[in-house]
Amino acid sequence: MIGESKLVIREIKPEEIAILENMLYESIYQPDELNLIPREVIKLPEVSVYIDDFGKKEDDFCLVAIIDSKIIGAVWVRILADKIKGFGNINDETPEFAISLFKEYRKKGIGSLLMKEMISCLVNKGYEQASLSVQKKNYAFKMYAKLGFEILKESSEDYLMVLNLLK
Repeated sequence: MIGESKLVIREIKPEEIAILENMLYESIYQPDELNLIPREVIKLPEVSVYIDDFGKKEDDFCLVAIIDSKIIGAVWVRILADKIKGFGNINDETPEFAISLFKEYRKKGIGSLLMKEMISCLVNKGYEQASLSVQKKNYAFKMYAKLGFEILKESSEDYLMVLNLLK
């Protein structure tokens, strides 16, 4: 419950896939609220790969969070191991997470609920692990660590994290 509104988490419907453009932009860590990264960044191949033709690959799966009939967040996974690899790519068998919430719904526990639902789905589908990339300064890093993601690699700005789904 968020105030008087009921939170619903469900699979995305094919006619809702277009919302992933907004979700992708919202998923980008913006350290400086006064100098936002331009929205065109989602058109870069290394970014758009997270949503291009979403739903057409066998390993594409997305859950949305809905309040008052409005999509307010999403978590989606896909294996990004083709020519353009995801920032959190480990191999060609590991789904990579992307998650976002519209700003006014952040830091309320909704992201954790979305992540837990998707983790459960991946376990039920038989995946061994999942991955993600997160900037070190992103507050979401703490949520990922609480959910069991562990740092696999580290660069100057990012962590490549993995979650063992067989535990």
